[in-house]
Amino acid sequence: MRNVIIIGSGCAGNTAAIYAGRANLQPLVVSGHEAGGQLSLTTLVENFPGFPEGINGPDLVENMKKQAQNFGAEYVDGVVLDADLSKRPFRLNIEGNWTETRTVIVASGASARWLGLESEQALIGHGVSSCATCDGFFYRDKKIMVVGGGDSAMEEANFLTRFGREVTLVHRRDEFRASKIMLDRARHNPKLKFLTNTVVEEVHDVAGKVVTGVRLRDLKTGKVWDQEVDGFFLAIGHIPNTKVFKGQIETDAEGYIVSKGGARTSVPGVFHAGDVEDRTYRQAITAAGAGCRAAMEAERFLEAEGH
Repeated sequence: MRNVIIIGSGCAGNTAAIYAGRANLQPLVVSGHEAGGQLSLTTLVENFPGFPEGINGPDLVENMKKQAQNFGAEYVDGVVLDADLSKRPFRLNIEGNWTETRTVIVASGASARWLGLESEQALIGHGVSSCATCDGFFYRDKKIMVVGGGDSAMEEANFLTRFGREVTLVHRRDEFRASKIMLDRARHNPKLKFLTNTVVEEVHDVAGKVVTGVRLRDLKTGKVWDQEVDGFFLAIGHIPNTKVFKGQIETDAEGYIVSKGGARTSVPGVFHAGDVEDRTYRQAITAAGAGCRAAMEAERFLEAEGH
């Protein structure tokens, strides 16, 4: 029987593990689909407090993991395949083994949607990014491309014009899902160019391990051409990793956990932390703060029950 099982090993999960470990709860952390979370796909992180020169994303999460282990947290590789939250103790199927726990912290994050191109996947962290706030600064006076057609794409493209010499927004249709106000703001930005009815077929240069350009295709004319870019940003949404809890924890239409105040979910004893609930900020520091909150609430919940 576990006091707390933490699902996810990004900033939220690791911070929850540090706090739960220090509270002597001996947490079990299930690493999840992407061990280390979104930060494991990032190179230099410059906006996490305490690192004047910045720190590599994988190093930051590894340091957090070691810190949690120093306080008694146990880590297991793999994912939660199934869950029964209908009664307590809760039961989680971790890689084929059912484990009982008094509380659960869901910190499994949200995975960025990618185009699915081999070249794009090979260059994540080397010019391909899904976070303008994280990586925009590295493309000062450079050519940037953003793919997407919703509010987040407009917001990211507008934000990136602060840094880039020119920003091109690529969308596969000529109509946008973005709200009128966001679209108007983007259209009135002189540094922002639009390429509609266009798809990306390839990201160059995998061999050189750095983005140098993209191959584009016009869906109406069939014309194919290469365009030089230094930074390639995806803004086509995120998928919260909550599928295993469908029908058990209340989520919104897109699968994000609905918060019941603080770190509470619709199931007493199950708490949320990070991008599974946060569709607004999605930063390492906000995820870490959410992990702290979830662990403190889990500790208080157990204390109230006399554990």
